[in-house]
Amino acid sequence: MAKVIGCIGTSHVPTIGVAYDKGKQEDPAWKPLFDGYKPVAKWLDEQEVDTLIMFYNDHASAFFFDLYPTFSLGIGETFQIADEGAGMRRLPPITGDVDLQIHIAESLVNDEFDMATFQEKPLDHGCASPLPLLWPHDPRWPGAVVPIAINVLQFPLPTAARCWKLGQAVRRAVESYPHDRRVAIVGTGGLSHQVHGERTGFNNEDWDHQFLELLQHNPQALTQMTHSDFIRLGGAESVEQIMWLAMRGAMGPKLRKLHQNYYLATTTALTVALWEEIA
Repeated sequence: MAKVIGCIGTSHVPTIGVAYDKGKQEDPAWKPLFDGYKPVAKWLDEQEVDTLIMFYNDHASAFFFDLYPTFSLGIGETFQIADEGAGMRRLPPITGDVDLQIHIAESLVNDEFDMATFQEKPLDHGCASPLPLLWPHDPRWPGAVVPIAINVLQFPLPTAARCWKLGQAVRRAVESYPHDRRVAIVGTGGLSHQVHGERTGFNNEDWDHQFLELLQHNPQALTQMTHSDFIRLGGAESVEQIMWLAMRGAMGPKLRKLHQNYYLATTTALTVALWEEIA
């Protein structure tokens, strides 16, 4: 049977992908970021994780504001990586797992989540920015991705509590899958940042660290926060943190933090963290 092994929270800033593609892993400005992912990649390899369920948001690469679903799940054997203006990246198509994806979609709908599904749509930096830092990919990825897109762009957005419940429903779907899979849940986005308006460049390091502590030890407190709370504390784009709530909802009540790296060198607090459940 499928089993959830642990969870990963990660920023998905597009400049991570640009720096990776330009080979800046040893550049002094980028090395602290890339080194911060190495323990997570090592853990994924040691734990033989073959499936990543990724909560992410699409940045108008596949969905547009005339029809932008609240929750949507990708189904396909492969997904192309979106060209976001800098040309196609030299990465293989992201591998899917159609049987598992269909099972999760059916389970979520039967669990009263009205999911949209998509096929043959590209995945943008919401997925593709951190992915090569987590998994090797030459000549192909070592496992499959189940992409679950959450609307954090066009209001009304799903609440933090609803994202938490989505994660719980995904956990039930995984555990009801009859075939062996070793699954890690990934929540992407954030942390504090704002890229437009009067507060462009805003960060809040104190809130970022408080959020990470609450996420591990008292996530219910975060589920009671409004979108305005997240925006006030972390900047407009930090509302992406509700996708970390979906990840956390898929985990048990007690977590052990295995690794965390926090690096504020750009307009976004670049973060990666890894947790396992405490039985």
